[in-house]
Amino acid sequence: MNAPDAAGPLTDLRVVELCDEAGAWAGKLLADLGAEVVKVEPPGGNRTRGYAPFYRDEPHPDRSLYFWHYNTNKRSVTLGLDTSDGRGVFRRLVARADVLLEDQPPGRMAALGLDYADLAPAQPGLIMASLTPFGRSGPRAGAPATDLTILAGAGPAWSCGYDDHALPPVRGGGNQGYQTGCHWAVATVLVALLHRDFTGEGQHLDVNMHAASNVTTEAGTYQWLVARETVQRQTGRHASARPSAGVQVRARDGRWVTTGVAPRRPREIATMLAWLDELGLRDAFEQWPLLELGAALDHDISVAAMMEGGTDAAIYGAVRDALNFIAGAIDSYDFFVGTQRRNLQCGIIYSPDEVIDDPHFRERGFAVEVTHPELGASFVYPGAPYRLSASPWSIRRRAPLLGEDTRAVLTELGITPAEHAALRATGVV
Repeated sequence: MNAPDAAGPLTDLRVVELCDEAGAWAGKLLADLGAEVVKVEPPGGNRTRGYAPFYRDEPHPDRSLYFWHYNTNKRSVTLGLDTSDGRGVFRRLVARADVLLEDQPPGRMAALGLDYADLAPAQPGLIMASLTPFGRSGPRAGAPATDLTILAGAGPAWSCGYDDHALPPVRGGGNQGYQTGCHWAVATVLVALLHRDFTGEGQHLDVNMHAASNVTTEAGTYQWLVARETVQRQTGRHASARPSAGVQVRARDGRWVTTGVAPRRPREIATMLAWLDELGLRDAFEQWPLLELGAALDHDISVAAMMEGGTDAAIYGAVRDALNFIAGAIDSYDFFVGTQRRNLQCGIIYSPDEVIDDPHFRERGFAVEVTHPELGASFVYPGAPYRLSASPWSIRRRAPLLGEDTRAVLTELGITPAEHAALRATGVV
């Protein structure tokens, strides 16, 4: 894992973030990769500072764990954009930035005179990314939305849930609708930066969070568009127009594991047979002769062969049954570690605390100690959402206190202490 002071690949990038809950993740992704991200908040603070849970259950703008998570490595500037002086400071702030990231309702930036059309003439290299539920134009541009309605309307929620369809679909946790849109926003910002490197031109990026979630439904959308078939949700596995075999099994210790995608290569099937032998379970598994046939194949078992039936399909079925058999015969963690060591795509059903404490995730640096000097304590944060082989990632600083960097940033803009005092007196900062 990268050292806490490692310089990320975006160290030279300056970003102004005017985001609520929908776009904050995009700012965090850029900040954790090294960008300087200045989060502009109203004088009373961004509303997500009021989101529970709170440190020690004490509601306070600087103690929201939600805000902590989404705003690592950022700087906080309080600025009232409903005043002409506030908007003037905002323009000066954007003038020194490469990227403006915002998730305001369609029309608000234009009403403030801070939209791309207002800023670009004086700053042609500016890249502005706007995240909205349905894009900035079109019949649904002004429709209200939440993370839940984005996931439901775009399709992902339909694909999540259980084999028992008497139960409703399940929304994925962790603001996945917003976060999917944010990942698309970050990707488009990076492409726009490459474009600017060659042309010197900035551009406005209109990120539609509903569309981002819709194209992230795996087979769901194109299954309908191509075959006019509706995929159905299945417990712990991909939604499909046709039922597939279950993959969640209760291990010997009563905990659940997932057997994932069963092996289809001869050498992998041989590994399964050897594992049965190591456990002394070959004779107890009646289909072991099919595993021997699979280990001796001169080809991989294709998806088409699995669908058509025949010997290859029977072998594949035996392989899947063998995985389920082993899972039920040993403890859950032994199954998880055993499959990982054999390069098999299987897992264990964990609670969030168990994910953080697992030795594998610890070794990869997923658990990150973050110091909060104002509290005289350190806390464990979830680490990088991805690990890049040549691009350092790190949490170098906890989320900013409300307005913590206002004075420093205004000084960098050339605003004198007297001017700062006047702005404070009028409620601008």
